[in-house]
Amino acid sequence: MPLVPEPVTVSAAPPQNDTYSQAVRLGDVVYVSGQLGVRPDGTVPETFAGQVKQALDNVSTVLQAAGSSLSLVAKVNIYITDFSRLREMNEVYPQYFPHRPAKTTVQIARLDKGSEIEVEVVAAAGP
Repeated sequence: MPLVPEPVTVSAAPPQNDTYSQAVRLGDVVYVSGQLGVRPDGTVPETFAGQVKQALDNVSTVLQAAGSSLSLVAKVNIYITDFSRLREMNEVYPQYFPHRPAKTTVQIARLDKGSEIEVEVVAAAGP
């Protein structure tokens, strides 16, 4: 039987638009769409560290809904609007990923909703 992508919708995560799923589970792999540093109510934390934490909390929430967890993340892609804040991000990041998954961080010009960070991950699905 062929694998079929299963979209995951998470009401506890910030709202999305109808052009994508917050995550897709394909067999034993979960692909999480980029999560902004935006609270579920649509507000943005005032500090960059707060946005980093919020983005990673959002990733965690989506992973849990998809049957996975932060500890099963194999790859992280991070987009930030100011690369000079990389050190600040790296101070928060290990609290969520002590197992050191593969990671790419790039600077981009702008993110939606005034966020300064967006995080997407690929993880194994839980048992």
